[in-house]
Amino acid sequence: MKVIVGLGNPGRKYSDTRHNIGFRVLEEIARRSSIEKEESRFDAIIGHIRIGGEKVFLVKPLTYMNLSGKAVQPLMRWFKLDLSDLIVIYDDMDLPPGTLRLRAQGGSGGHKGMASIIERLGSQEFARIRIGIGRPDNEAIDWVLGKFSPTEQKLMEEVIGQAAAAVECWVKQGIERAMNEYN
Repeated sequence: MKVIVGLGNPGRKYSDTRHNIGFRVLEEIARRSSIEKEESRFDAIIGHIRIGGEKVFLVKPLTYMNLSGKAVQPLMRWFKLDLSDLIVIYDDMDLPPGTLRLRAQGGSGGHKGMASIIERLGSQEFARIRIGIGRPDNEAIDWVLGKFSPTEQKLMEEVIGQAAAAVECWVKQGIERAMNEYN
């Protein structure tokens, strides 16, 4: 069983913001696969799918970004999953818009959602996909909660598709292969 967590903020007002790129990748993965079941548990919406015969949970925390670990840690514990079965998808201001980076492990890089997950899991040894949203000239909060321009939106649609394909590769062939193909 694999767990794919997309980070974002719940609610319609945040749906198209830069901070919700993780949710958008999950929606693309769900579009490509058939949702077998959807449920609300562990402060998250969980979609059940299969990728290459593997059972997969698509997880959207409902805790708001900075408390994402509150949703991820209980799910991982309840199902007794290893951290190698987890991948987290999130926005990154330190990468140029539309850039995709996969890593097998690492720190939070200042991302509060990732910091929450790392703190709650007690480890940073799990895979992640960072999607570049660029660094703002103004306040970071306004930037991450802002919407993409039409030009950025087109670029993001492309990277969302690439991220979904990278996740499928991770599920079927592992993080090393996914990094080699998509970094």
